Amino acid sequence: MANKATTLKGTNRTRLGKGASRQARRDGLVPAVVYGHGSEPRHVVLDEHATRLALRSNENALIELDIEGETLLVLTKEVQRHPIRPGVQHVDFLLVNRNERVEVEIPVTVVGEPEPGTIHMIELAHLLVSASVTAIPEAIEVDITGVGAGTAIHVADLSLPSGVEAVTDAETDVVNVAAEAAVAEAPEDEAAAAEAPAAAETE
Repeated sequence: MANKATTLKGTNRTRLGKGASRQARRDGLVPAVVYGHGSEPRHVVLDEHATRLALRSNENALIELDIEGETLLVLTKEVQRHPIRPGVQHVDFLLVNRNERVEVEIPVTVVGEPEPGTIHMIELAHLLVSASVTAIPEAIEVDITGVGAGTAIHVADLSLPSGVEAVTDAETDVVNVAAEAAVAEAPEDEAAAAEAPAAAETE
């Protein structure tokens, strides 16, 4: 649960634009924007290394920004990362207060020991939920222990943490469990079906 905010110190950005952003990154800083609650977007810069550490394991991290002595409670909304090397290039933050609920997308992870001879497929990578900003789970766990082949686990079947409500439709498939043999045969069947029309055209 993201019930405790991580503090990041930063400063207001006085220069905007691509050139200024590139210079900030060369200086070891990451440009960020803070918006929400009807306020004008606010541009700031943060220490890149500290920001990367704060956001590395939580897509919806609750952050307490210390901007030149002013404290802002924000929720991480979007993180742009370098495509090759480790590094955060830009962050969008949403202003929040500790008493409000928000809708956020939470990554789905699978836990538990699967039944022998089965394989699972995650059909829904992220689940949209409503939760208090101080109780946002880092992940939604789907336990496949003892789940047999041919079973579809729906949103309605999930055990969500207290205070967390699913916004995604209850009948949406989250994880499907299938027999390994059936999955292995499927590509061959699809290939045969694709070749059949081509063979008919050449006759």
